[in-house]
Amino acid sequence: MAGSNGPGQTGGSGPGNPQAGPREDDLDKRKRVLEAAIAARRPERQPDEPKAPTSGMAGMGYALRLSSEFIAGVVVGVAIGWIVDRLAGTSPFGLIVFLLLGFGAGVLNVLRSAGRIAEHTIRKPDGDGSAQK
Repeated sequence: MAGSNGPGQTGGSGPGNPQAGPREDDLDKRKRVLEAAIAARRPERQPDEPKAPTSGMAGMGYALRLSSEFIAGVVVGVAIGWIVDRLAGTSPFGLIVFLLLGFGAGVLNVLRSAGRIAEHTIRKPDGDGSAQK
């Protein structure tokens, strides 16, 4: 059934009616405000933060360092697990548990080295009971 505007029109909204929805300049203004708010909340990179090298050999050295930190965590976990199994006679449960712990430690070392998570810092309490770095 046709609307009240006539047989070819179905209502008050559409390209002919400027009151139908938000205008283009309003949307652009809202987009700029949103981008500014996001940029204000995004943390700035500190100049002393380590940056991942992007050139050929430097990037290869960085990848080798990250992979060696991961492998070291897994190897240490396996070694501790093997020693625990030999001493306690719980083979292979100690090896499995410490392998998983070594895997987690390796991932944590890689994330710390890559700068994706902060280093753990010891906080000393001040006189009023609040913690301070």
